[in-house]
Amino acid sequence: MALFSPWEPSSEISRFNAAPPGMWAVSQPFWDLVDAAMDLGDETNGAVDPTLGALVDLWGFGPPGPRGALLPLPSDEEVEAALKVSGWGRLRMNREARGLMQPGGMKLDLSGIAKGHAVDRVSDALTALGATSHLVEIGGELKGRGVKPDAQPWWVEIERVEGDASPRTVAALFDLAMATSGDYRRAFRHEGRLYPHTIDGSTGRPVSNNLASVTVLHASAMKADAYASALTVMGPFEGPEYAEAVGLAALFVERTPRGLVERMSPAFKAMMEDGAEAAPG
Repeated sequence: MALFSPWEPSSEISRFNAAPPGMWAVSQPFWDLVDAAMDLGDETNGAVDPTLGALVDLWGFGPPGPRGALLPLPSDEEVEAALKVSGWGRLRMNREARGLMQPGGMKLDLSGIAKGHAVDRVSDALTALGATSHLVEIGGELKGRGVKPDAQPWWVEIERVEGDASPRTVAALFDLAMATSGDYRRAFRHEGRLYPHTIDGSTGRPVSNNLASVTVLHASAMKADAYASALTVMGPFEGPEYAEAVGLAALFVERTPRGLVERMSPAFKAMMEDGAEAAPG
């Protein structure tokens, strides 16, 4: 989905990010994804935020490339400056004109939702062509529809954190998507501390809450992708509480002094128990 790639200078998102202040008309696919991200931003009180591109770049996770190993961390002043042009509450949308207001310097970043969206689009296209049984994977986000020729569901192993000695966990993706957000995927170390790529829009800094990974199961790959990132931002206490309150199937893996600790939301636990009898040996 090059439309949403800030690494592609000619993409629609890059053109918006480089645009001077003003209202800019966007294509329907671009509008639809930004609109979905903003709705999720409202729902999660900003834990989903498509406007953090300036902060993503500042911390070395965007198109400008990683921060040099010898460079200091971004200063408080640099973080504050990037925060001033970020925040889902600052993005104005004009539905009649299908336009987005560029206040000046705002950079959209849809990487926390675009891969899942692409999985949904590919799955829908395959279904429209008559391929009603399939498994789609893009960048670690998966969606299964129908069953395999042997009538078994699409069994996939949940991504494990390095050092996790617990038994492998598999999930049956029967008309279901799975997404995992992990602090090990894209990160850098500075003076012994890990800085993962997920940015907390409330602080302008990478999350620092000891969550190693969050896996979400959902009918929509786009929402599974977005919720996995959002729950990571919320952390090991608020995240599980939120997942339980809204009925999300989520698995949390937290780093603690006694090792990795898993916590399942009630909906996730119910799914695992329902599929346990049918799981492959």
